[in-house]
Parts: sequence; C-alpha cells; structure tokens
Amino acid sequence: MTAADRALARRGPWWAGVVLLVAGLVVLGYVGWQVWGTNYVSGRKQAEVTAELERSWDRGEDSARTDGGVAGAVLRVPRFGEDFAVPVLEGVADEALSSGVGHFAGSAGPGEVGNFALAGHRITHGEPFADLPQLRAGDEVVVETRDEVFTYAVDHAGDELVVPFTETWVVDPVPVNPAGTGLRSRPPARPERLITLTTCAELFHTDDRLVVFGRLVDSRPRRG
Repeated sequence: MTAADRALARRGPWWAGVVLLVAGLVVLGYVGWQVWGTNYVSGRKQAEVTAELERSWDRGEDSARTDGGVAGAVLRVPRFGEDFAVPVLEGVADEALSSGVGHFAGSAGPGEVGNFALAGHRITHGEPFADLPQLRAGDEVVVETRDEVFTYAVDHAGDELVVPFTETWVVDPVPVNPAGTGLRSRPPARPERLITLTTCAELFHTDDRLVVFGRLVDSRPRRG
C-alpha cells in the first residue's frame, strides 16, 4: 500500500464521522425548531389573531378572517394560567391549529345545545393543550364571543379518557361511548350544552387522543 493509499484509508473514517456529525446536527436542528421554533412563531400568531379578533368585535363584527382561518371566539382556561387566552378558529386544518385551537366543522357553536368540539396541539405550534392532563373535575373552561361569555365545568380529570384517533364519537352532537362502559356510556336524559377538548395522548407520535368533556354552567353578556 502506498503512502497515498494509507492516507486515504485514514481519511475515510474521518469523513464518515464528519457526515454523521452533520447529520446529527441537522436532526437536532429540526427537533429544536419543532419544539421551540414553532412554539415561538405560533405563540406570536395566537396573540396577533386574538388581538385582531378583539378589534373586529369592537367594530361590531362577530369574527375575524386571518391567515390561519376565521376566528370567532377566545378560549380561557384558568387552570392553565391567568394569562392563557387562545383564539378559536373554524376547522382543524394545520393552519388553524398553528394559530390557536380548532373548532370541528359541524359541531355546535359556543353555548349551543350539542357538542362544541375543539382540538389543539399538546406539543409544538404553541401547544395550547400542553397542560390538558392537569385538568380536574369542576375546572372552568371559558369561551368568550363578541356578545357573550360561556363558562363550562369539566366533568372529569384531563388524563382519564384516552381513545384511538379513529373514535369519532367523542365529537358527535350527543357523544355516547359505543363500548357502553366508562365515561359517556349512555345517552343523557335531556339535551346538553357540552364542550369537548381533544389533543394527542402522548407528547410525540401517537395514535391516541386525550378527550375532556365539560358542561355549560353559566352564560353572561360580554359587555355591561
């Protein structure tokens, strides 16, 4: 083996190490962006959408059209902190979920009879439902619209109900567990005004969803 061959043989592992190092840095950068970068961007976007919605209300409009979609309400959860205020946008597409929480199309509106069903990220993109497992029975969930403020009370602990993402009954107008056991195992005796919050059951990839049900306990005019 010539000196050149020996030098090339020594450089081979070195270059392989460089490639692995660069690949590792790329992966770390991507993870960092997903965990911290998207939270920063979405956090600012949520604040901007909330501010734009409140300006629309001041103009006498029910909703605001934004880059993330149409926003019509603000969600407040005291358990998540006094300053927690996230806009509610129509639909659960990526654009809506990166700008706030999404309102399932076809589900009831705030305060209406039926099921006001919402979805939000638990990690990345502002992670509005990061603390959903911390909810306890009786905790308040407040939904503010242009004219009214609706207060719901949570029925159960935030980590009590986990379902596969294919279980769509949780966002039905009258959610009834088809298994016939556990939470919502039978139809209610009278019409209800519900709120349903859904998010990922695990912090990273998961095929399961955490689900929290609540019932309307109070409504009042937003102004005066």
